[in-house]
Amino acid sequence: MLAYVIRRIFVSIPILIGSTILVFIMVKFSGDPLEPLKMRNPPAPRQTILNEEHRLGLDQPIHVQYLNWLKNLVLHGDFGPSVHSNTNIGHELGGRLVVSLRLVLISVLIALIFAVITGVVSAVKQYSATDYTFTFTGFLFLAMPTFWFAILLKSAAISYNQAIGTQTFFTIGDKSPFLTDDSAWGHVKDIAGHMILPTIVLGLVSYAAWSRFQRASMLEVLNSDYVRLARAKGLRPRRVLVRHALRTALIPLTTVTALDIAALLGSTIITERVFQWHGLGEFFLDSVGDHDANAMLGWLLISALIVILFNLVADLLYGVLDPRIRYE
Repeated sequence: MLAYVIRRIFVSIPILIGSTILVFIMVKFSGDPLEPLKMRNPPAPRQTILNEEHRLGLDQPIHVQYLNWLKNLVLHGDFGPSVHSNTNIGHELGGRLVVSLRLVLISVLIALIFAVITGVVSAVKQYSATDYTFTFTGFLFLAMPTFWFAILLKSAAISYNQAIGTQTFFTIGDKSPFLTDDSAWGHVKDIAGHMILPTIVLGLVSYAAWSRFQRASMLEVLNSDYVRLARAKGLRPRRVLVRHALRTALIPLTTVTALDIAALLGSTIITERVFQWHGLGEFFLDSVGDHDANAMLGWLLISALIVILFNLVADLLYGVLDPRIRYE
């Protein structure tokens, strides 16, 4: 198992490097990060523009810029200079990663729990009223665009707060700037309160698709020969369902979940924008607007590492769910 994990990590390194090269080239040709300075009125001094080009490394060939960025990152953990001289990209990414990662992980966990439960129930009670209800609910949330659902939920929360005259739901920010209860428990409650609405948005959008995969996978497994044999041997229905059918049916859901993490990170950008969270989503959008190549590359690197990590976890879970899968 350890050898398999190490091998997968080494295989992921060329993927990371290849993706950074492609994005680096795309970013470099997408716009000039010094355009606001050059278009300033009155015009900025020529020497000021040259100094900024030298600070950002724009006076070097593109391949030299990339190699310098990669060398500084590997050897010193330096993501490079930002277009804003007072911005430390590594520090910004570290702080914002915590904000976005807690939203992604909790949303994935909640979505998986509900997807497994509703998918199994729908498969066991196929073509019943319960199955039709879960199917309709899944397709309803699946058809909702993330930005529209987030705005709709935020507007409903604001209307509810105004109707009862108190702030029950937090609709802005990932935490309150001022707290009456400055204890550790007070901070935990505040963060949890701000996470309710964004978690609902990401969780339900992900749940909608995953529940359908779980239902289809469970139906296929329930109709397989080894499940019929287990029933014919007189095993209890619950044991057949949980011990024999569910474990195998979870493998396709595990694969889909790992593959959907990239799309979930994209949805996180939209959700954070709607609820004005200071996470990786806001950082990425600001970086795109400023043509900040190093900041965008840092965001890409973090996102790629998250996707690779989830895919590695999914591969390892295959061996847990199906004992026939071995990595030795």
